[in-house]
Amino acid sequence: QPEAETKYGRVRGYQSQVDTAERTVNVFLGLPFAKPPVGSLRFSEPQPPEPWEGVRDATSYPPMCLQDQVLGQFASDMATNRKEKVPLQVSEDCLYLNVYTPVSTGEKEKLPVLVWIHGGGLVIGAASSYDGSVFAAFHNVVLVTIQYRLGITGYFSTGDEHARGNWGYLDQVAALRWIQENIRHFGGDPGSVTIFGESAGGISVSALVLSPLAKGLFHKAISESGTAG
Repeated sequence: QPEAETKYGRVRGYQSQVDTAERTVNVFLGLPFAKPPVGSLRFSEPQPPEPWEGVRDATSYPPMCLQDQVLGQFASDMATNRKEKVPLQVSEDCLYLNVYTPVSTGEKEKLPVLVWIHGGGLVIGAASSYDGSVFAAFHNVVLVTIQYRLGITGYFSTGDEHARGNWGYLDQVAALRWIQENIRHFGGDPGSVTIFGESAGGISVSALVLSPLAKGLFHKAISESGTAG
């Protein structure tokens, strides 16, 4: 099983065979890029994750962020590129990402990184709706799928210092920061990061392009059915 070292600890994933591409992909699921946003961290900026000792298992899909579970599962089943359906749980403890890295057949060159931001109207959706193995294998890139807080936990605001809002967008920035710090350990080039997403994910891409908080954290952007408006 493949292992990788991150800033916060070591992780162990698994290998997926993409027969049509004749490639093997290293898969790491549920990597934390922030502390669980619960308790005093609810309605606040994401904080760096706590380090761990030993090797963390990264072979299970993380739960979806808080949303209507029936609707979220239905949307995931409709959008997935898998043949089978993957049941996903719901939890406020949801700030995780998945990494898919094709196994190199030659020199250990650093690969371009693509970061997928899921859609769902900023109220439903999950990183694990999509299996990134095929995309990574055919395009020879490191693919990262990220999660961010949704609905009231992601975008509630009182308009003042008590709850400034846009926590979901700040989660996306935190995920991109984690990628800059760690993706080289998964074979990715932190100097070649492209963000892309559709619908609410496309809107998120536009927001990140305009945000000074995300400056230097990515280098190219693809917004599908999204707008900054």
